[in-house]
Amino acid sequence: MKRFPGDAQLNVLAAINAAVVLCAIALTGGGFIDPYNLQSMAGQVPELGLLAIGVMLAMIAGNGGIDLSGIALANLAGVCAGVLLPHWVDAGQTPLLFTLALVGVALAVGLLGGLLNGLLIACAGLTPTLCTLGTQLVFAGLAVVLSGGSAVRIGLVEPLDFIGNGLVLGLPLCFMLFVGIALAIGVWLRHSPFGMRLFLMGTNPKAARYAGVPQRRMLLSVYTLCGLLASVSGIVIAARSSSVKWDYGSSYVLIAILIAVMAGVRPEGGHGRMLCLLLSATALQFLSSTFNFLEVSSFFRDCAWGLMLLLFVASSRFDARSLLPQRLRHAVAAQSPPAARFNSGGLAPARQEETAP
Repeated sequence: MKRFPGDAQLNVLAAINAAVVLCAIALTGGGFIDPYNLQSMAGQVPELGLLAIGVMLAMIAGNGGIDLSGIALANLAGVCAGVLLPHWVDAGQTPLLFTLALVGVALAVGLLGGLLNGLLIACAGLTPTLCTLGTQLVFAGLAVVLSGGSAVRIGLVEPLDFIGNGLVLGLPLCFMLFVGIALAIGVWLRHSPFGMRLFLMGTNPKAARYAGVPQRRMLLSVYTLCGLLASVSGIVIAARSSSVKWDYGSSYVLIAILIAVMAGVRPEGGHGRMLCLLLSATALQFLSSTFNFLEVSSFFRDCAWGLMLLLFVASSRFDARSLLPQRLRHAVAAQSPPAARFNSGGLAPARQEETAP
């Protein structure tokens, strides 16, 4: 694994974070680094960050993989819990039981939704993008039917509210939960046989097949995990706002993809690092909060996210060595580490590109 000073992606993302913060301080004054504002920003990261991890896992798996159904499944998980639980548990008398039941119902919905995606992609052979686009509409439609198209009010339930808005050691609990999940998945991918197989499958599916990697089972596991991550995001949304709605976060799909692409996750698969994703998520949150301070229109922000996504996708396909003279280009290629040459040839995933916490 590369050390931090030599890792270009980490350095770029760290520089982007620092530049955005400095610009925000200059434009907005000291209010941007007010402790309350920092806590508010940290509390907003998990909703998108958890969805971005799901997008990252699907993209690493390759085969044009991407999960577009994340926010719809998150909303469906929250709506199911919000509609069903008041008939079973009294939140006023047993708030802790209500919170545990809400978490359980939401996770069950996320598990079933992710399993549906995995079965359609791994077993039925559907294209991931089209499949998750279709299930996104299905999940949204189910949420509309259950809620009648209106917001479902959960109300103030103290244990649930603590998950979304509580502070532990000055940090939002939901932010600590997001970081813990991200680091756990990063370590799991970096040090487990599953992670090695996943990177190999994304880098070269043919080599993975000849190596005996159970690709269908791997895809089923990945998309099921994406569904669980979406349901955790739905729990955080319900806890933060004390209500759920079928169309909450309509632009979250675009932003989650942008976070993953900014982190260096390549659409062709086999590449990604969790630490880069964390820095990418914080950079976009800093930028979004700066827009809020400057009262920038939400339509302009959506336009900015789209332009940034196109820019980073284009830059990921640009090789700076192509600008060098041919003789220098061959010299640089000869000095590249064997793992990098291996990866460019599509034989095996480069170890330094694997996800690491």
